[in-house]
Amino acid sequence: MSAWVIRGLVMAVLHGVALTVLAKYAVYHPTDQALPVSLALAVLVGAAALWSALDAWRGLPDRGRVWFIAALIAGPVAGILYVIGRAVFVDQTGVSELGGALTGGAAFSALLVLIPAGLGLFVGGRIGRSPEPESESDEEAREVPSPRPRRVRPPSREPRG
Repeated sequence: MSAWVIRGLVMAVLHGVALTVLAKYAVYHPTDQALPVSLALAVLVGAAALWSALDAWRGLPDRGRVWFIAALIAGPVAGILYVIGRAVFVDQTGVSELGGALTGGAAFSALLVLIPAGLGLFVGGRIGRSPEPESESDEEAREVPSPRPRRVRPPSREPRG
């Protein structure tokens, strides 16, 4: 499977499960939803940001396109999974909810993948990594400049003593 399919499906499952769990929680605690919603958003944002930062840090080729397509996949699939999860586990939601889940819900899920992934790609690309030497002979042949050049002072002309 391609990298964008894997990332898109994993993020869609994560979003679908989070939305279903929040809907189930809302049934039993209709007035106390601030903390669970905040935690769910933090987990979803953190997952996309961390995974994309690792992709950038590892130097995955075409990582921006991979995460863009993954976000486009995650949105509608998360909407479908949410409707299925809500129908099975929460309140027997019907197909009539699919329209809203595939428009507004899908757009929100796609943006909730795309924006943190973009930030993760930016941060992950800035995190330095030391290059791994290929062999000892290559390491000896290659001169690596020091981060701060050493200042050489001219010898003083005053006599010591």
